[in-house]
Amino acid sequence: MTKKVKKPWPTKDAMNQIYEMKLWGGTGFDFYSGSGSHDADIINPYLESIITFFKTHKNNLTVCDLGCGDFNIGKQLTPYTQKYIAADIVESLIKRNKQIYQADNLEFYCLDLAKDKLPKADCIILRQVLQHLSNLEIISVVKKLEHYKFIILTEHIPLAPFTPNKDIISGQGIRLKQNSGVNLLEAPFNLEVKKETLLDEYTLDNEKGRIVTTLYKMF
Repeated sequence: MTKKVKKPWPTKDAMNQIYEMKLWGGTGFDFYSGSGSHDADIINPYLESIITFFKTHKNNLTVCDLGCGDFNIGKQLTPYTQKYIAADIVESLIKRNKQIYQADNLEFYCLDLAKDKLPKADCIILRQVLQHLSNLEIISVVKKLEHYKFIILTEHIPLAPFTPNKDIISGQGIRLKQNSGVNLLEAPFNLEVKKETLLDEYTLDNEKGRIVTTLYKMF
């Protein structure tokens, strides 16, 4: 009997293609993680809320940024941490980030969040990352999150009530077109948290949904 070979997840190839073909925009940039990482109206309130949280912990947290992208966000958060670990699945992007951004408390790694072991840290940042992943991959990531005290999750979700966690193929798109979005507390993920706090919410123009940042305290 021939053993059925499991097909590999396409995420790495998909993300490489997104940056190579500039599917998130960014004419004139070598790498560009989309307007959600560059639009001042979106990122400034986000940065303020996260920095305030870090300051309440006396800038003493070790933070792991999973899906750090072009690091336009991370570079502004790093000074408020004891250690900042930034990871992304795109090897050429991580190589570029290492060359441009250097600090005594900063480290970069090329990781597949679903497949690889994640670094030790106090706090995980997942900023508009899970929304691009299949449910199977998200489940794999969620299994690893219980070891972290804090999770800061940002997701692009519909404006109106929606059905959470409809499955997609990992890649450029998100669940918005299916009137869906990621909710880790709902099935099939069922993340168990001690406390949930809304940190930031930004409503996009033209009925394009909202970007919501939530802090989960795990224990």
